[in-house]
Amino acid sequence: MRPEKASDHRDLLRELREAYREYAPVSADLNRRAEAVLVDGGSHALRLMDPFPPRIASARGAWVYDEDGHQVLDFWQGHCGNILGHNPDAVAGRLAAAFSQGQGLQVGLTDRLQVEVAELICRTTATERVGLTTSGTLATMYATMLARAFAGRDLIIKIGGGWHGGQPWGLKGVGFRLDGSGFDHADSGGLSQGVIDNVLLTRYNDPDMLENQFREFGDEVAGMIVEPFIGGGGSIPATQEYLTTARRLTERCGAVLILDEVISGYHFRAGDLGALYGIQADLITLGKMVGGGMPVAAVAGRADIMSLAVRAGTVGGNEVRFSGGTYSGHPASLMAAKAALEYLIDHENEVYPRIFALGQSLRRRVESAFAGEGIYAWCSGGATEYDALPGSPLFRIHFPYAVGRQLVCPDEVFDPAICDVALRTSVVPLALLLENVHVMQGHGMVTAAHSEEHLDVLEDACRRVAHRISVSEERQAD
Repeated sequence: MRPEKASDHRDLLRELREAYREYAPVSADLNRRAEAVLVDGGSHALRLMDPFPPRIASARGAWVYDEDGHQVLDFWQGHCGNILGHNPDAVAGRLAAAFSQGQGLQVGLTDRLQVEVAELICRTTATERVGLTTSGTLATMYATMLARAFAGRDLIIKIGGGWHGGQPWGLKGVGFRLDGSGFDHADSGGLSQGVIDNVLLTRYNDPDMLENQFREFGDEVAGMIVEPFIGGGGSIPATQEYLTTARRLTERCGAVLILDEVISGYHFRAGDLGALYGIQADLITLGKMVGGGMPVAAVAGRADIMSLAVRAGTVGGNEVRFSGGTYSGHPASLMAAKAALEYLIDHENEVYPRIFALGQSLRRRVESAFAGEGIYAWCSGGATEYDALPGSPLFRIHFPYAVGRQLVCPDEVFDPAICDVALRTSVVPLALLLENVHVMQGHGMVTAAHSEEHLDVLEDACRRVAHRISVSEERQAD
């Protein structure tokens, strides 16, 4: 077995990068052009990689097709948002028909789609009011503002390692630092000290720490924002005890509980994940699956809190300017949202059991493939005895040094003293891309478009990647 410490992957990464430059010359050229005109060479930092990302020409089902002519099996699936796969007929067909009939582009007026989509969200999440917007970032920002306005307090509790978008209260405690601070720092310039000071970090799945923080700061807490299935923090479900504790403590001190379900919403049932835990949040943020591949996000919740999100001047000065934007409620986006939500509701008993079974098979296959080369890999995302998940289509490949170790929070996921972080985030994704398989920094999902045959491809690719890593480590040992 591998030693219980990080290996030096620099030689292997140089080898992989050179191989990829030769493998994808068109993407390499497009990257040079992109870096000349685009900030960082792309519009979303997560999509970028060293030496350069693949540039995609088209996508369908389980596959994407890059500018170099490669057919790539994709498990990233639109930031884990395409539960039906890329460009599914149930959504794309509806849009194509609409555009052919003179519908779909922005008209700047209201329509029935906004009503119908909001009704679907309220019905499937047991919420009372919905505010529509265009991104998860905006949804979590508005939810945070609503919590602060409703409670009349300033402090927001969030998870260290949790990602709630590039908005002020989400940009503290995201990246892990090796200087001893861990997550306890701001992750962006341009933030006011007041915003930084008003975010209190807590540890995921640590109810004792949460109890202590509420005991000390409870009368200052406006709200707590937490993912019932933490995505960027490691693809790990919350324990039942943790979410139950969060609900009890927020209720007791009059704070707003925000479940950030931008990832988990409609991933485990045709509705919110909180319901499976028996937790009714005060506010829920939604995105990804809600839009069916188009930019739709929402804040849904209690009518008394959402009533603050009204037109300026209609309440007593404490309103939240949840004003949307030009493309909020965009017709094409809401057509896609309605099509996707209706499909998931109508096919709930078919879609979810199938992707849960595929997810379980994937995690087992990946772990076995690496174990065959003496590498301990653990795939997070599966249901455990401590949570309420019936199954899971989501996964992330981790490489803890201690064989048999399973991770419970971002503090462990991103600590290079516990896991081989570089192997997960850099080596394996690039090596898999050379095998025409795409995961993003070690994580992704299965969709309704995937099959066991696709998992055969992934398993074989993982075996070859594991062998490549093993050979590199043997050379390093010599």
